[in-house]
Amino acid sequence: MEQILSRYYADNAGKLRGMVDKILARFGGLADKDRDDFYSLANEVFVDVMKKYDNAQSFECFLYSCLSNRMKTEMTRRNREKRRAERMTVSLDMPVGENEETTVGDMLVGNFDMEREVLEKDEEMYSRRMLLYLGRLSGLQKEVLRLKTEGYSPDEIRNMLRISRKQYADCKAAIHAYRNISILL
Repeated sequence: MEQILSRYYADNAGKLRGMVDKILARFGGLADKDRDDFYSLANEVFVDVMKKYDNAQSFECFLYSCLSNRMKTEMTRRNREKRRAERMTVSLDMPVGENEETTVGDMLVGNFDMEREVLEKDEEMYSRRMLLYLGRLSGLQKEVLRLKTEGYSPDEIRNMLRISRKQYADCKAAIHAYRNISILL
């Protein structure tokens, strides 16, 4: 056992780290912090393997199998946590209430209004980025944006423009879409 221990932990656990790197290569890119977490996990697995090893197969195969299984389990656990967090997120455009006219974003307290910020300036004073942003919007989307900045409610805007709830929602989604606003960032 002393020989195995010294072989795997020589040169800052170089052999053990090499096995971990080989297994992690199948999962794709990992941050250094994550890689360090997996090295720590490998140390725990190594200790367990040393206790359970019965000479029925080569130590290296047994260790590799145990490391691979434990790392797959850990990756699954981490991905499950990420999915759980994603399910708990709520879009600012999610309808609230019975009439579904008001969105979560409408209910947040704050004085920043993106639509007002966009259309408050005269067109000659718009930055190049702002002009590019407005160029990405359709005529209807620009009109919805203008009316929104003037303080009209979603119902009023839909009635004035004679558009459906879906058309209004589509316009609002385009106005707030990352692919459009990213030019402003």
